[in-house]
Amino acid sequence: MDQGNNSRVTQFVLHSLSGPQELQLFYFAFFTLFCSSIVLGNLLIVLTVLSEPALHTPMYFLLSNLSFIDVCLSTFATPKMIIDFLKEHKTISFEACMAQIFFQHVFAGGEMMLLVAMAYDRYVAICQPLHYAATMNVHKCTGLVVGSWLVGVLHSVSQLIFIVNLPFCGPNQVDSFFCDLPLVIKLACTDIYIFERLMLLNSGLIATSSFVLLFISYTVILITLRLRSSIGMAKAQAILTAHVTVVTLFFGPCILIYTWHFSNFLVNNILSIFYTVFTPLLNPLIYTFRNKEVISAMQKLMRRKVSS
Repeated sequence: MDQGNNSRVTQFVLHSLSGPQELQLFYFAFFTLFCSSIVLGNLLIVLTVLSEPALHTPMYFLLSNLSFIDVCLSTFATPKMIIDFLKEHKTISFEACMAQIFFQHVFAGGEMMLLVAMAYDRYVAICQPLHYAATMNVHKCTGLVVGSWLVGVLHSVSQLIFIVNLPFCGPNQVDSFFCDLPLVIKLACTDIYIFERLMLLNSGLIATSSFVLLFISYTVILITLRLRSSIGMAKAQAILTAHVTVVTLFFGPCILIYTWHFSNFLVNNILSIFYTVFTPLLNPLIYTFRNKEVISAMQKLMRRKVSS
């Protein structure tokens, strides 16, 4: 801490998964492999979509952007956690802590909006197929992606703008492997009741509005699918199942973390790890293994790389 008339925390101590040195080395190897798989898997999807003309459609354009955000979401804190497994003292500077909070909410907020955009794309494709080509044009798709990033940035700035000015002068132990906002704000040396309410209102607003839009969209789509029966509708239903699965896996841990603060340190860490590490890996697995077009395009890409 800085010494003077007012002490100020200059670094925080992070609490990662603990255990003997052998277990820490296992965690290091396991999460290194996992993080590498996430980055490679999602970048493979992006490269496949860019290189295969058959995938130059709105749905796959949005999917490639989702994969890119997943790469960002899995790397804003996980590499720091992996390195900390090899260190005895797991600390992070105040500035780096604020940066983690900022990027977490940029990527998480952007992903929520992008999932809404993907639901809108499926709604138009299934419920208004005759207007799909005109509605989901290049400008509309680009606008949806840019809008998702802008919402993420605005959401993050509105969360960070008040926490950076809070006084942190006492405890600096964060019960997580990264600077998670609900845990960091509890360390402020002031009454945080209003700030907690603002934090929950902000995160709750974007999460709830996104979830309601997704719920309405997928409900309408499911009703439409029940009224139709064809090979095309069967394919649409398979794609829809993948979308719903991803939404559930993404919003579930996020809602639990921000609305139900578990006193158990291990439970908090498991939820945080699932949210930031496992979900970005599950997304490409769900979309690719259930999608013959993507698998076929990946095989073509691999054959071109081998033959070249």
